[in-house]
Amino acid sequence: MSKIALLQAWYDDVWCAGNIDAIDRYMNAETVATGIMSEMQMGRDEFRDLVSAMRTLVEEVNVSLPQWIESGDWLAAIISVTAVRVDTQAPIVCTGQVMVRFEDDKMVETYNQFDYLSLFEQLGQFPPETLAICMTGQRLSWT
Repeated sequence: MSKIALLQAWYDDVWCAGNIDAIDRYMNAETVATGIMSEMQMGRDEFRDLVSAMRTLVEEVNVSLPQWIESGDWLAAIISVTAVRVDTQAPIVCTGQVMVRFEDDKMVETYNQFDYLSLFEQLGQFPPETLAICMTGQRLSWT
């Protein structure tokens, strides 16, 4: 299977279908993912928790990879995600990027960037236009 087909299968099985048991099929025990959360690396167990947590917020997840490039063991791809909010059924649209190194058809190293700011705005957890507000120097505060 090609690297892009493996990555798409990962998103389809794990993120779209919510099959956390499939994580072991795509990651080996030593796989480390960075960039998902600041200063935190994630392995298979942390991914199980992340996918479970995210799927309490969104459903009908669809992930596409509209652009990608392969070089040796590496694949870099743009990620396009659509979903709906669990609570309101409002649509969600976000993007990200990932770089993955493969060995023997498994991801062994990944570097991730995802627009969590936009995601959490669309989930109603941040105010609309949070980035623009922050760029003015204003601070967000919760009471």
